[in-house]
Amino acid sequence: MPVDEKTHVYSVTGLTRDIRFILEDKFPEVWVEGEVSNFRSPSSGHVYFSLKDESSMLKCVMFRSANSRRKFEIEDGMHVLCFGRIGVYDKQGQYQLYAEIIEPQGKGALFVAFEQLKKKLQKEGLFEEERKRATPFLPMRVGVVTSATGAAIRDVLKVARRRFSNMEITICPVKVQGDEARDEIAQAIRDLNEYNRYLIDAGLKENPVDVIIIGRGGGSLEDLWAFNEEAVARAIFASEIPVISAVGHEIDYTISDFVADRRAATPSAAAELVIPEKDELTGRVRAFSDRSETAMKSRLDMAGAKLRSLKESYVLREPVNVVLQLGQQVDDLGRRARIKMAHYVELGESAFAALSGKLEALSPLSVLNRGYSITFRGGRVVKNIKGVKAGDRLLTRLSNGEVSSRVEGTGNGSAEPEE
Repeated sequence: MPVDEKTHVYSVTGLTRDIRFILEDKFPEVWVEGEVSNFRSPSSGHVYFSLKDESSMLKCVMFRSANSRRKFEIEDGMHVLCFGRIGVYDKQGQYQLYAEIIEPQGKGALFVAFEQLKKKLQKEGLFEEERKRATPFLPMRVGVVTSATGAAIRDVLKVARRRFSNMEITICPVKVQGDEARDEIAQAIRDLNEYNRYLIDAGLKENPVDVIIIGRGGGSLEDLWAFNEEAVARAIFASEIPVISAVGHEIDYTISDFVADRRAATPSAAAELVIPEKDELTGRVRAFSDRSETAMKSRLDMAGAKLRSLKESYVLREPVNVVLQLGQQVDDLGRRARIKMAHYVELGESAFAALSGKLEALSPLSVLNRGYSITFRGGRVVKNIKGVKAGDRLLTRLSNGEVSSRVEGTGNGSAEPEE
């Protein structure tokens, strides 16, 4: 078909703009179902992804304002429903879905978000039983984080008045639902911990907060959602004070229940867990006192009987006789010791005499007494005639003295001795 002056020729921009007007007018509100792919989340806060089925693919964008309301994490492969409007991105001439709402197909967004956060925190160890602390047996002060006008605080105070009327309760009023509730609950937990640290640093004797109850009455998943927020879970985990989570009714479970040191089915049940019955404690103290008094009386009776028995014993009745008997025993021991000592001396003298006889028999002096003598030369005994020569001086020892002499000559001993 030839182009003439009557033919309308579009510019690319003009055609794209007209197509955009047509599409936006035709599809101002649509729900589209598909599988997520190519999901991107840049720092701008916008998110980009595609929806696809067996045959086609649709580009999608969710701007930051809508994305900030999203409760769950979008993942590739997730089957979702998206609500928004169809428009055209002029620069690329491409039509796309501007998504305002995104919901998981088959499950609510809050349920998916709950499961995703639960899995994440469990993997990080926030639910580990080993890190959870026991609640105190008798707290001096209980901190309560809840609405100042809700049923939860009325239930807690009612239990406190009934069980322990002078128990100190510190209330941190917060919103328990809505967009601001998450930050207020987390900050209240941090404030109570900071209060305790202040008391310690200032050296004040005022009772610190021993346990924290966080909670609210029952409601829908949306109503309880503040207690499923990650910020609240991490504030509970970081708390130096034990935390009891009491959110909703017995069938309701929240993320805070899994992170807290203990879960209570309701706020009333939480109060009963941490606030003991004063009358019961008084009865137990009285019973302990009675048992202690009975035990002490029994001990005193036994001690008195033993004292009377000792008083009537022979030792205490006749103490002088006991001393005299002990003195006699000392005398007997002394006498037996002297006898044994004399016997040992006699044995020693006999042994000494026997040894002296042996020494006397072996002594050279006994030989001299029989008429023999010993001759020395230079301090040595002369045993052979070859050991002396003429002119040597000799010393002869007899039984009753010594004789000095000089050698005039030597012989073989054949000469007769002179008378």
